[in-house]
Amino acid sequence: MKMNKFFKIAVTGIALATFIAGCGSTATTGAKSEAGAAKKEVRKVKVAFDQGGKPIGYLDEKGNPTGYEIEVMKLVDKALPEYEFEYVPTSSEDLLVGVQQGKYQVGVKNAWFTEERTKSYIFPKEFLGLSGVGILLKKKNENIKDLSDFAKAKLSLAPIAASNAQYTIVDEYNQANPDNKVKLKAGDAFSVDVVQWVNEGRVDGGIYLGATYEKQVLAKDGPYHNLANDLVYNEFAVVKTWPLFNKKEQEFADAYDQAIKKIKEEKKTNKLMVKFYNTDLFKLLDTVKR
Repeated sequence: MKMNKFFKIAVTGIALATFIAGCGSTATTGAKSEAGAAKKEVRKVKVAFDQGGKPIGYLDEKGNPTGYEIEVMKLVDKALPEYEFEYVPTSSEDLLVGVQQGKYQVGVKNAWFTEERTKSYIFPKEFLGLSGVGILLKKKNENIKDLSDFAKAKLSLAPIAASNAQYTIVDEYNQANPDNKVKLKAGDAFSVDVVQWVNEGRVDGGIYLGATYEKQVLAKDGPYHNLANDLVYNEFAVVKTWPLFNKKEQEFADAYDQAIKKIKEEKKTNKLMVKFYNTDLFKLLDTVKR
């Protein structure tokens, strides 16, 4: 009887130990499965940028992506552990086509909002940065301060591709001022070398960006610094810039919105703008109309 009782206790003990071990194995396996699932949830997305847009987005001396919009997107990436950003340097044209076709999930290129673009891309709720826009002129025309002055003087403007938001800026002015229009010509290429065109006298002026003028012309190491005394840039507006998301990336755009809103509230965008643009355009945000 004692042997039978001992045998039953032993069998029960072994069974219990086996059950506990099994539970431990299941728990461990479950934990590993959850960990594996968590790793799989990190989604890699391609962020295209215009590599010729210094200081907005470009490759540094070591070939690393940098610039105001790139560094802001890096902060967004850091705030979104469920995403991993891969930065792809390219041209403006390829960026626009690539994002629309899904080759890239998002693109940054100092893009401005236009109604036409909403048909091809998702514009998030939160803008990415700000851009000063003005007219690049020969020194002799420095009295031309805005599009109205430019039109009155009957000066010629560098051609702008109709798909370029700069074209929209001028076109909107023309529609609002039918009696004093700027001679606006749609170019074949997305953009032309405005500095060269103006310097060579092929046109009297061209739409240009303040940040680009700072780095390309005024900076001592800028490629056109030799023309700093021959040219003048007169800024007439500040506009918001936006990332362009593929039409199927609403969830990604929503995640971006949550991240960038906090980043802007912490004034990190202001610091980056001063670093790359030598000015804080966020101080002018109340004056921005678009």
